[in-house]
Amino acid sequence: MRLFVFGAGYSGKAIAARMAPEAKWAGGTTRSPDNFSELESAGLTPFVFDGESLSQELSAALAGVTHLVQSVRPDAHGDPVLALAGQKMAALMPNLEWVCYLSTVGVYGNHDGAWIDEDTPCEPLSDRSRWRLEAENQWLEFSQQSSIPVAVLRLSGIYGPGRNTFEKIKNGTARRLVKPGQVFNRIHVADIAGATAHLAAKGLGGLWNVTDDKPAPPQDIVLYASQLMGVEPPPETPFETAELSPMARSFYGDNKRVSNQRLKASGYKFAFPDYKTALSALLKEDGC
Repeated sequence: MRLFVFGAGYSGKAIAARMAPEAKWAGGTTRSPDNFSELESAGLTPFVFDGESLSQELSAALAGVTHLVQSVRPDAHGDPVLALAGQKMAALMPNLEWVCYLSTVGVYGNHDGAWIDEDTPCEPLSDRSRWRLEAENQWLEFSQQSSIPVAVLRLSGIYGPGRNTFEKIKNGTARRLVKPGQVFNRIHVADIAGATAHLAAKGLGGLWNVTDDKPAPPQDIVLYASQLMGVEPPPETPFETAELSPMARSFYGDNKRVSNQRLKASGYKFAFPDYKTALSALLKEDGC
């Protein structure tokens, strides 16, 4: 396996750290050379990718890639990798065997707290989610045309080491916003990496919800983390009166419970199936 990660950010580096040890070679992109050391720590040979052009060095590296992970966000112009490679994908990566596209459960839109799965129709509410859905469709079309499996991973709220409720409590930014009936799914970054490695090993494509077993009100997570730390939780704040940015407020427009049964049925076992298991483990790891 020769692995390449477009957009080796928080999730991309976790995937690389999980898969790179089994690869003959692994590379990845960042927008700035300042991040090269972080990619190298994850086992990746670093390259710069600005989303607008492919350098000769990067193009040469892609020629040998067998497994591709695409994590760069789309915009109104579409998926940046497909926009640049497009019909040239076969020539650019002639050895390509499998693709993973990291998307979001935001593509489903609002379902008023009901349980949904990969067969649920998508009705995205925001431009960013509509762009994600369009990019998903582009990659699935590429899969059909090329016969290369493309696994579209629909991720819920991502957390893990260095990015979790404990950090927010410590820096004073944690809030217990209460919107009656509101729930969110979450996913530990280790399970994003684990699910990607699992699907790659099996050569599976299609749609996959990569999310936990326990959708829950956001204020419950803050309360549980505070209890684990032995600190006073922040007071509850009604959502209607809370001061929020337009983007932060828009997240509360999507209310659903996302099922992960398809991924489990494929044989994947979650390392952190719910927020209580994950937070307890993070507390031990980070020594919060």
